[in-house]
Amino acid sequence: MTVLSRVDDTGIRNRQTARESSARTYARHFPIVPVRAEGMTVYGADGRTYLDCLSGAGTLALGHNHPVVVDALRRTIDAGRPLHTLDLATPEKDAFTTELFATLPARFAERAKVQFCGPAGTDAVEAALKLTQIATDRGGVAAFTGAYHGMTLAALTASGGTTGRRAPALDVTRLPYPYAYRCPLGLGGDLGAHAAASYVERLLDDPNSGVLTPAAMLLEVVQGEGGVIPAPDDWLRRMRAVTQAHRVPLIVDEVQTGVGRTGTMWAHERSGIVPDVVVASKAIGGGQPLAVVVYRDDLDVWAPGAHAGTFRGNTLAMAAGTATLRFVRENDLPRHAEKIGAQLRTGLEALAHPAIGDVRGRGLMLGVELVEPDAEPDHLGTRPAASALAGRVRTECLRRGLLVELGGRHDAVLRLLPPLVITEEQADSVLERLADALSACA
Repeated sequence: MTVLSRVDDTGIRNRQTARESSARTYARHFPIVPVRAEGMTVYGADGRTYLDCLSGAGTLALGHNHPVVVDALRRTIDAGRPLHTLDLATPEKDAFTTELFATLPARFAERAKVQFCGPAGTDAVEAALKLTQIATDRGGVAAFTGAYHGMTLAALTASGGTTGRRAPALDVTRLPYPYAYRCPLGLGGDLGAHAAASYVERLLDDPNSGVLTPAAMLLEVVQGEGGVIPAPDDWLRRMRAVTQAHRVPLIVDEVQTGVGRTGTMWAHERSGIVPDVVVASKAIGGGQPLAVVVYRDDLDVWAPGAHAGTFRGNTLAMAAGTATLRFVRENDLPRHAEKIGAQLRTGLEALAHPAIGDVRGRGLMLGVELVEPDAEPDHLGTRPAASALAGRVRTECLRRGLLVELGGRHDAVLRLLPPLVITEEQADSVLERLADALSACA
């Protein structure tokens, strides 16, 4: 084990507060200074260890400093490879693209093209929106309540939240996303999902709806920031059918759900749909910044330079990404994510805490919605979100060495995104610490 020299964590945090923008987020909720990390464990300068259920917002599929990723980075550096290559062909890019296509469903991969973007998922969303507008010669996008697609202007406009948004960057037709616990149509369950799908179908079929046919439909298979809300498979199939009927490209945002997170390599595989466009980032870079748009070849109407990005040729990210994708695929980590995710979900449901309104998710993308237990429920039996309580639980988790973040409509959903290599023992420890944190807030 590496011996670390003493770090002035208080001084570092104070200087961060003085120098950095007020837009910083995680640093406010987690006043720690990580100095070493391995797998799911983070070592702080305060001498404490933490179980990481953030995984870099889902970026670290294999956890911190996995040997296959570290070896790939070292080999690339030791070989003297150029670290920045714009969009030139390199052995690392060729290997990454080959491995990426090997993970994609065959019906999608056989006609796929890939565009390397700027290093963040939000840029890939912008690229996908631009591509579909050019390919269809239409403007606008159909997007959903509760969505989150990034912080650049068009991606933010397509997202469901209003924080930080002013004048729209594009025309958005906002559609209801099926959310069984807080149904936007006031129906709940399967009936709510059926009604949400029917609404979209009739809206696009109705010549007097006032809605122009959009350039694309953009959706998440599991809404992450929106509160860990999985879309029902039948609803997804109906969205695929209606977009095909109206010749509207379907963009599936797999930035957080991709690479085994939800129990399949790509979240949309579960429903059997074949999208027109897939947006990917986070885990595909093995912890390094990388983002791509993969799309059906007949949409490949870009003129040279129509979309670019200075850091799209990130050699280290491609090497780390190749190692990660290959390890996930060869070791069937999606199956492991499904297994441990079921263990966690069963444990969460067994907590039976009065403030737990709903437990949901897929694989290792789980959410626990906290509610006011003494409040009057609505006609669906749903109680008001307990935002303040969720904040206290997050703090109590940190005190017990567990890193969890919040999400959802009112920041009342505890979000669990552990790495795909989490063990059964670590999962039990997560459950124990979370249960203790909830009890401390009773």
